[in-house]
Amino acid sequence: MMSFGQPRAPRRPSLTPMIDVVFLLLVFFMLAARFGHDMTLPLSTGGSGNATYDGPPRLIGIAAEGLTLNGSAVTLDTLPAALAPLMADTGDAVVLRPAAGADLQSLIAVTDALRAAGLTRLIVVE
Repeated sequence: MMSFGQPRAPRRPSLTPMIDVVFLLLVFFMLAARFGHDMTLPLSTGGSGNATYDGPPRLIGIAAEGLTLNGSAVTLDTLPAALAPLMADTGDAVVLRPAAGADLQSLIAVTDALRAAGLTRLIVVE
């Protein structure tokens, strides 16, 4: 009969490489994760005050098909110019009403365009 020598004791696997990989993944996800808010929208919601409204209507409808100002279709580029005759001051209220099919990016694009035009009082309603 042939002999190959004494059988060796089974080798136990080392857990050190696995622990190293777990710590590397932990460090990666901690560095890649973003904590806090990158940007907030400083908007007031409709009905959050008892102030009375006077002046012409300034209602911007935001839908998946496009924008409307008081029921008339406008584009994002012409929106500040279309609002100018309705505004006495840049502090006048402008009401934004997103439709059910509108996405958040459209609302943000409209608020950015209006803020770039100097309008400061934007109100979002349902």
